[in-house]
Amino acid sequence: MADTAAPPQAGPARWLVVIIPYLWLLLFFAAPFLIILKISLSDTAIAMPPYLPVFEGPGMLGDFVRQLDLENYSFLLEDPLYLQSYLSSLRIAAISTVLLLLIGYPIALAMARAPNSLRPTLVMLVILPFWTSFLIRVYAWIGILKPEGLLTVFLQALGLLGPDEQVQIYRTDIAVFIGIVYSYLPFMVLPLYAALEKMDGTLLEAASDLGCPPWKAFWRITFPLSLPGVVAGSMICFIPITGEFVIPDLLGGAQTLMIGKTLWTEFFGNRDWPLASAVAVLLLLVLVVPIMIFQNQQQKVR
Repeated sequence: MADTAAPPQAGPARWLVVIIPYLWLLLFFAAPFLIILKISLSDTAIAMPPYLPVFEGPGMLGDFVRQLDLENYSFLLEDPLYLQSYLSSLRIAAISTVLLLLIGYPIALAMARAPNSLRPTLVMLVILPFWTSFLIRVYAWIGILKPEGLLTVFLQALGLLGPDEQVQIYRTDIAVFIGIVYSYLPFMVLPLYAALEKMDGTLLEAASDLGCPPWKAFWRITFPLSLPGVVAGSMICFIPITGEFVIPDLLGGAQTLMIGKTLWTEFFGNRDWPLASAVAVLLLLVLVVPIMIFQNQQQKVR
């Protein structure tokens, strides 16, 4: 009778591979979130740090519970400024994500259908902006979009603007959308390219042989197969855009209301750390809950 080999035992290296991601999430997500949550349950104080600590010192669970202060969260619900900031951020993030998808999809599709020898070069061109500081790239748009900037000079040289006319884009929502689309376009193109590049080209050939027009083959074959890239690129762009601060602050005007600017004002302008922490906690919940629901639905479909 043949001897059956015993299943391999899980060695230390295997456990280390499993534990490292959880340690990373614990140190850089769970721990900071718990600190922010703790500050959000505190009261503002004229001190350093500018809040009254809670959950400090010995005591029973009842004492800890009595220290909880939900005043900051109730204030967020009462003041319309914060609701408007959340809604405006979601609106700008949604519009920007749609624009990124409309611009990024043709670029990714062209890259995926380019000759194999050109694809590495095209990918390098997409990630080339990452070689320059994000802040410098945003500042460059100020020189382009301001009334006396390069865009005005260029249009005047073409005769599309008079000598005394100027482009009034700087410090508007349009400038914010331009900066966001430019800055986040690689994050949309790369996931789309990864999904489209793996698609079997013979499917389109078969559809063409069966008389399917190109536009219908795109909607019936190409786009459905690229949906994982669409979802991944949209999530990667939508989430950070919602909390974006640098671009609205540099390119947007006073009327550009986003939760990132409101959060910065509460932290550094008003020095109200508990209220700012409550804003950050609610922002995280706004972004995490839809993602968890989406992942749950995806698992049910599978």
